[in-house]
Amino acid sequence: MSNPRPLHQFLCDTAALHPSHTAVVEPGRGLISYVALDELSDRLRDRLVAIGVRPGDRVGIYLRKSIDAVAAIYGILKAGAAYVPVDPDAPPARNAYIMHNCAVRAVVMERRLEDRFSTEFFALGELPPLLLLDGTGGGGPLARMLDEADAQRPAAVTKNAMSPPEDLAYILYTSGSTGKPKGVMLSHENAVSFVDWCSAVFEPQPDDRFSSHAPLHFDLSILDIHVALKHGATLVLIPEERGKDALHLARLISEERISIWYSAPSILSLMAQFGDLHSQDCSSLRLVLFAGEVFPVKHLRTLCSQLPEPRYFNLYGPTETNVCTYYEVVPPVSDERTSPYPIGKVCEHLRGKVVDEHNAPVKPGEEGELCITGSGVMQGYWSLPERSAESFLVDNDGTRWYRTGDIVVEAADGNHIYRGRRDRMVKRRGYRVELGEIEAGLYQHPLVKEVAVVAVPDAEAGVRISAFLSSKGTDKASLIELKRFCAERIPLYMIPDHFKWLDALPKTSTDKTDYQRLKELG
Repeated sequence: MSNPRPLHQFLCDTAALHPSHTAVVEPGRGLISYVALDELSDRLRDRLVAIGVRPGDRVGIYLRKSIDAVAAIYGILKAGAAYVPVDPDAPPARNAYIMHNCAVRAVVMERRLEDRFSTEFFALGELPPLLLLDGTGGGGPLARMLDEADAQRPAAVTKNAMSPPEDLAYILYTSGSTGKPKGVMLSHENAVSFVDWCSAVFEPQPDDRFSSHAPLHFDLSILDIHVALKHGATLVLIPEERGKDALHLARLISEERISIWYSAPSILSLMAQFGDLHSQDCSSLRLVLFAGEVFPVKHLRTLCSQLPEPRYFNLYGPTETNVCTYYEVVPPVSDERTSPYPIGKVCEHLRGKVVDEHNAPVKPGEEGELCITGSGVMQGYWSLPERSAESFLVDNDGTRWYRTGDIVVEAADGNHIYRGRRDRMVKRRGYRVELGEIEAGLYQHPLVKEVAVVAVPDAEAGVRISAFLSSKGTDKASLIELKRFCAERIPLYMIPDHFKWLDALPKTSTDKTDYQRLKELG
């Protein structure tokens, strides 16, 4: 980067420029100014250093989305560590695996989650220090935890770490094909180059109000949080429990005067169908950004007809690159259009190429795999050197291209058109889902002999996931039991829509599971 600076410097600079401006709002639970957020994160920085956190360490965040969680992000970064957010609603065993896998030095978490998490973690290794909050909301629980810790042993005031560009800023765990989630390592340079690109394209202003719909462990949150706070804008947090309530979200845009909205298309589709947007004052909305999955054209048409004034951008990219291509959709969406819009051109801070199965570049108009290089591309997967190596195509000059696994066609105008996946990963409600991880979870059921999971396109949901099972005997688990079993092992967004017991799974001539046949049944 021409001006290397750590990710947390954005908050520090903004707190100096706009100290009294509202940084983060939790509707109904409080708000915090920039100077107060900066000071609260400073206090957490000092406490983390006092318990032994050093530059290069990892610190877990096991909190509901809140002002407390945002302050935790910046406190961890200021200590020179990388933050590792997990889904508080995911199975404790999965979160314990993630925290143990990346060897967190400490965890900032809610006390209500301690018992089950500790039990699961003890089965893997020695429990790291836990900084326990009595809840979340408005920053109060984090402040009280720090007050109590300081009363017992004051933490010395330290300076912010000036993390070099190559140091890790955060690790986001995504679904893994082996049945275990894998950690995507993103550096300060990766994050800052993306934030700077967003600044250039979307031109945020201090009077903007950003929605924060994505959970912290989802890569969409990087834009929500860090772009907003770089520019002195206000970040409006949307709790996960209200994230699919179309009427609530539509009212929130109106009541909170949201000007920049960012979410998966499935959420915008819900609002278009059930949000009664015509009755809401959404005149403040100037940008609608969506990413994570294909936006069904009929729902995008409805949304644009109800909200014709904002600019619409289709943002595409895996967690490993954050956003790597973008396309502006200009309303109205014609009635004749039935195919999804392109995923667009490669972002200016990156470069892309489309290659065939032999890694040779293809001509425009031909299908191939999209590969991306540049300052926004991840370092690799945590503690998975072989998987990391497999994920990159390396040129003779040493240039590393991340293989997205997405099949695209580059049109004559330079825009890329998405065709599908080359592996068994799908996008569902914006989340990345490895079908192999669902299978690995279901194989743990005592009645299951074989299992195969397939995904097929669905006009309403984007993708429908079906699980086919054969049993070891005559007993078969009920639908309710299977869903409950899955909920204890995988995140809710990964649970199949349908379960079907078969006498035996269909096989190919080489005695492999016939997934194509199952797709016909699914």
